[in-house]
Amino acid sequence: MRLYDTAARAVRDFESAGQSVSLYVCGITPYEASHLGHAFTYHTFDVLTRRLMSAGYDVRSVRNVTDVDDDILRVARERAVDYRQLVEEQVERFDREMAAIHILPVTAAPLASAHVGAMVEWIALLIRGGYAYMRDGWVYFDATRFERYGALSRLDRDEMVALSRERGADPDDPRKRNPIDFVLWQPSLADEPSWDSPWGAGRPGWHIECSVLARDHLGATLDIHGGGEDLIYPHHESEIAQTEAVTGVPFARHWMHVAMAQLDGVKMSKSLGNLVFVGDLLRTSPPAAVRLLLNTHHYRQEWTYEAGELRDAEARLQRYTDAIRGTTAHERSRADELERDFFARLDDDLDTPGALRVLDGIVDAPGAAAAGDVVASSALLPRLLNVIGVSTTAVAVRPLVGPR
Repeated sequence: MRLYDTAARAVRDFESAGQSVSLYVCGITPYEASHLGHAFTYHTFDVLTRRLMSAGYDVRSVRNVTDVDDDILRVARERAVDYRQLVEEQVERFDREMAAIHILPVTAAPLASAHVGAMVEWIALLIRGGYAYMRDGWVYFDATRFERYGALSRLDRDEMVALSRERGADPDDPRKRNPIDFVLWQPSLADEPSWDSPWGAGRPGWHIECSVLARDHLGATLDIHGGGEDLIYPHHESEIAQTEAVTGVPFARHWMHVAMAQLDGVKMSKSLGNLVFVGDLLRTSPPAAVRLLLNTHHYRQEWTYEAGELRDAEARLQRYTDAIRGTTAHERSRADELERDFFARLDDDLDTPGALRVLDGIVDAPGAAAAGDVVASSALLPRLLNVIGVSTTAVAVRPLVGPR
């Protein structure tokens, strides 16, 4: 398998440390329903997981939940509910909707709040090593102390400052030594959750949670770390710095990022409110059609959602379902060739649009008489569809299989 590596800026061979692949994907901040951009990201890593599983790998996947965050606390205040109730409701909704579109359960989905003690210990190590400093109950990572800061994103200092301002990192904070320094610990307001620390009662910054959760669940070096491309800076850049400053080893062997889904040419985001909610799509369309819609887009290409796409996906699903219910078959040599082509497309930087074209060929080909050494479409199609996360109701989905 060859995958684009953000750090290398190139498609390169994916190599794991063994038959077990460690995958960490940054999860949700649960204060609003899941939108199509979320679904596209987690669909991508689900297809990757399924392909690795079909090749015989054991995938240990972790997707964190950022359950202590400024936005969560703000929305909880606005709705006059306890922030923990808001988190519980939104996580349950997210899990239900991801399961509906056939996203596999992850190995672990840890809450950040359950690991604050370990975060405090990590921050103390950074201070001891001279990578962090304290100001008025706040603790900041000194980005100038980590020589490779910026290597992942390849941004210059001015670009980092501009993105920090855009993404809520507050480069104008007067307590910072440098505008691109980032928060490791902050004091809590009177109505906010708080934990004890050597620097006073407070709560952790955003970035530190992923370093701790990844290490605690998957070890010091990950095979794959991923998320949306908007996380490259400052989140993943900061994760690398604060992690490798402590461990002294590479944080991840492969960095994988998913392009943004847009509406009317603008990135879908909670802050802008231009969202297409997964739940709304599921009220009008079969879950398998939603997954087919996501598969029509390559994970590294930005795309704009249009309602007509979902209708096209529904039509494609109907063609696949008709073929599964029918009696067409393919000579075994041809079926084997089609299956190899399908997996070759996935192994070429997870080319799901190309994989769909192969499936279209299976459906559109005249096929062979359903006798002799043949493979029925009713056996071939569901098996391959399952690898890209599309579950049909026409037949039982078979176990994942595929070439190495």
